[in-house]
Amino acid sequence: MEMAKTDAHINFDSLAALRKWPSLNNERLKEGRSAYLVFEGTVDECIREFMAKPDSSRHLYEIQTAPQPPLITEALSGEHIVELARLRDFL
Repeated sequence: MEMAKTDAHINFDSLAALRKWPSLNNERLKEGRSAYLVFEGTVDECIREFMAKPDSSRHLYEIQTAPQPPLITEALSGEHIVELARLRDFL
Protein backbone atom coordinates (compact mmCIF):
# COMPACT_ATOMS: atom_id res chain seq x y z
CA MET A 1 0.00 0.00 0.00
CA GLU A 2 1.51 3.34 -1.05
CA MET A 3 1.23 6.39 1.22
CA ALA A 4 -0.39 9.48 -0.25
CA LYS A 5 2.11 12.21 -1.06
CA THR A 6 1.71 15.58 0.62
CA ASP A 7 3.38 18.97 0.42
CA ALA A 8 3.68 19.04 4.23
CA HIS A 9 7.30 19.36 5.31
CA ILE A 10 8.78 20.02 8.72
CA ASN A 11 12.13 21.72 9.15
CA PHE A 12 13.31 20.25 12.45
CA ASP A 13 16.42 22.50 12.23
CA SER A 14 14.46 25.76 12.54
CA LEU A 15 14.93 27.83 15.69
CA ALA A 16 12.61 27.20 18.62
CA ALA A 17 12.21 27.75 22.35
CA LEU A 18 10.91 25.33 24.98
CA ARG A 19 8.87 27.21 27.55
CA LYS A 20 7.20 26.19 30.80
CA TRP A 21 4.11 27.69 32.37
CA PRO A 22 4.32 28.62 36.05
CA SER A 23 2.33 26.08 38.04
CA LEU A 24 0.86 25.30 41.40
CA ASN A 25 0.03 21.69 42.31
CA ASN A 26 0.92 20.67 38.73
CA GLU A 27 -1.74 23.03 37.29
CA ARG A 28 -0.94 25.95 34.96
CA LEU A 29 -1.20 29.44 36.37
CA LYS A 30 -2.24 31.53 33.37
CA GLU A 31 -3.84 34.67 34.71
CA GLY A 32 -1.31 37.47 34.51
CA ARG A 33 1.49 34.98 33.81
CA SER A 34 3.45 33.88 30.82
CA ALA A 35 5.52 30.83 30.06
CA TYR A 36 9.23 31.21 30.84
CA LEU A 37 12.21 30.05 28.80
CA VAL A 38 13.65 26.63 29.64
CA PHE A 39 15.73 25.90 26.53
CA GLU A 40 16.57 27.49 23.16
CA GLY A 41 17.72 25.55 20.13
CA THR A 42 16.21 23.84 17.11
CA VAL A 43 12.75 22.29 16.93
CA ASP A 44 14.45 18.88 17.10
CA GLU A 45 16.47 19.80 20.20
CA CYS A 46 13.41 21.27 21.91
CA ILE A 47 11.43 18.09 21.19
CA ARG A 48 14.24 16.03 22.77
CA GLU A 49 14.33 18.30 25.83
CA PHE A 50 10.55 18.07 26.14
CA MET A 51 10.50 14.27 25.81
CA ALA A 52 13.05 14.04 28.66
CA LYS A 53 10.51 15.68 31.02
CA PRO A 54 8.27 13.47 33.20
CA ASP A 55 4.96 12.55 31.55
CA SER A 56 3.08 14.01 34.50
CA SER A 57 4.44 17.53 33.90
CA ARG A 58 4.50 17.71 30.08
CA HIS A 59 1.21 19.61 29.96
CA LEU A 60 3.07 22.56 31.51
CA TYR A 61 5.41 22.94 28.51
CA GLU A 62 5.12 24.29 24.98
CA ILE A 63 7.47 24.88 22.08
CA GLN A 64 7.37 28.26 20.34
CA THR A 65 8.72 28.53 16.82
CA ALA A 66 8.01 30.09 13.43
CA PRO A 67 4.89 28.51 11.92
CA GLN A 68 5.37 25.86 9.23
CA PRO A 69 1.85 25.30 7.89
CA PRO A 70 0.01 23.04 7.98
CA LEU A 71 1.71 20.96 10.71
CA ILE A 72 3.64 23.46 12.85
CA THR A 73 1.91 26.33 14.62
CA GLU A 74 3.56 29.17 16.52
CA ALA A 75 2.98 27.46 19.89
CA LEU A 76 3.00 23.67 20.12
CA SER A 77 1.21 22.00 23.03
CA GLY A 78 2.48 18.91 24.80
CA GLU A 79 0.16 16.60 22.84
CA HIS A 80 1.29 18.14 19.56
CA ILE A 81 4.96 17.77 20.54
CA VAL A 82 4.53 14.06 21.32
CA GLU A 83 2.97 13.53 17.88
CA LEU A 84 5.84 15.43 16.22
CA ALA A 85 8.34 13.26 18.10
CA ARG A 86 6.65 10.16 16.67
CA LEU A 87 6.66 11.66 13.19
CA ARG A 88 10.32 12.67 13.50
CA ASP A 89 11.27 9.13 14.55
CA PHE A 90 9.27 7.71 11.63
CA LEU A 91 11.04 9.93 9.08
